[in-house]
Amino acid sequence: MKARRIGRTAIAASGLVALVAAGGVSSVGSVGSAASAAVSRTPVKLVAGSIDVTLDSVEDYGVDLDLGTHVVAGNAPIEVRATRASYSSPVVATQYVRGKPGRTLPKGTVADFSGLGKFLHVTLTDAAGKKVLDRDQTLCLNGEGSRTRPDAPATSPYPDGCTANPFTQGAVWGLQSGWSTRTFAGGDPVKLAVGKYKATVTVNKAYRDFFGIAAKDAAVSLNVTVRKAEGASGSALKARSAALTPNASRPTGKPSVPKGPKPDLRPVPAWGIVVAPGEEGTPDAGKDFLQFSATVWNAGPSPLVLDGFRRQGKGLMDAYQYFYDEKGKQVGYQNTGTLEWDARDGHHHWHFTDFARYSLLNVKQTEVVRSQKEAFCLAATDVIDYTVKNANWHPDNTDLHTACGDQGSLSVREVLDVGSGDTYAQSLPGQSFDITNLANGTYYIEVTANPERRLYEASTKNNVALRQVVLGGTKHHRTVKVLPVGVITAP
Repeated sequence: MKARRIGRTAIAASGLVALVAAGGVSSVGSVGSAASAAVSRTPVKLVAGSIDVTLDSVEDYGVDLDLGTHVVAGNAPIEVRATRASYSSPVVATQYVRGKPGRTLPKGTVADFSGLGKFLHVTLTDAAGKKVLDRDQTLCLNGEGSRTRPDAPATSPYPDGCTANPFTQGAVWGLQSGWSTRTFAGGDPVKLAVGKYKATVTVNKAYRDFFGIAAKDAAVSLNVTVRKAEGASGSALKARSAALTPNASRPTGKPSVPKGPKPDLRPVPAWGIVVAPGEEGTPDAGKDFLQFSATVWNAGPSPLVLDGFRRQGKGLMDAYQYFYDEKGKQVGYQNTGTLEWDARDGHHHWHFTDFARYSLLNVKQTEVVRSQKEAFCLAATDVIDYTVKNANWHPDNTDLHTACGDQGSLSVREVLDVGSGDTYAQSLPGQSFDITNLANGTYYIEVTANPERRLYEASTKNNVALRQVVLGGTKHHRTVKVLPVGVITAP
């Protein structure tokens, strides 16, 4: 499990998120942008991450109506500014195009600063065809989203969330061109019995007419299963291969790995090393494990930037690495494998395969045990060396929320910035070494970065780090002595 802050940033808004149409923020060019710019895209598209959704019903709470739907932007961003002239005046929402005010949104659509009121309409029918839910939902444009195609800008200029206080007088809401945003950002739970349902999510007519959204791009239908939660709230989406239109586009044009700056992945020696028994009440209860933490960092001079684009209706994404010149302009890309959805407890996010490998070597430095940990969510969790060239002192993705997505994600961007490391604590059986039947003696914990050379680096000559340990004791009473590395004596 990741040794970092875990959790989802709450969006303080009374409703949901999403949208995009003509707007006013210039796009940052990237590989394939010329070809993509010629494509005429719908201004706003409502899409689903998967068509089968499982929701947890929590006793004395209800069900969070997270249906895994998104709104995806077209060729241009949308920007809406909401203002009121005084504390006694109504809120007026105006669409801005290229930084200038345009049309005023229809009367009755925006009543406060929580977002676009009654943007979506949700209905649920039970197995007998009886309608059990019929409600509108507000849409906060500054919602939780990600870049869905390679020609889209790398960042969004818009604020996070639709937070407001009683004396707010003005707000800016926006969704960047080519980005998606979730249509769920919390809100009141609903009471639903355990069972099967059909859900329909639709953009309401006032917004379809105002933004010019075609009917085929304004509705999705879903199969919903409500189950009794076992000790936790939240929702889980079951991905299913189905006849869904892919909603995240891969890079276009010829792949290339240009000369110029590359990331340089380097492992540090293993640390936090202890021996521990397996968890009681599990098949591992009678085993002994060698646990440790491992960190791989980027010495630069270029960040490691990976985009994952979801395959059609599947729990798998195609991963692409991007390359930048000395001025930070994107100049190339290459496919680097896949990201997979990890539904195990303690994970529930997208993992890039083949980022690192952990092996236990004997005194002859021959592998005797390999950790089952094979896939990783990349995030800048630790400061390693902020004095190296191009070190980023303020990396954006520093936890699971910003880096790893969730089951409904259409795409993810995982970044390991220059100067920062990504640490995993090997505290779970299967992510540590099973030493139950190993003889006492000298061993080495080997941490290898980029073991299959799927990622393109400045150098691969520094991709292995060793830490010497000595195992002792008896079965279920094992001991470990950790040898220092230079002046570093911490185990």
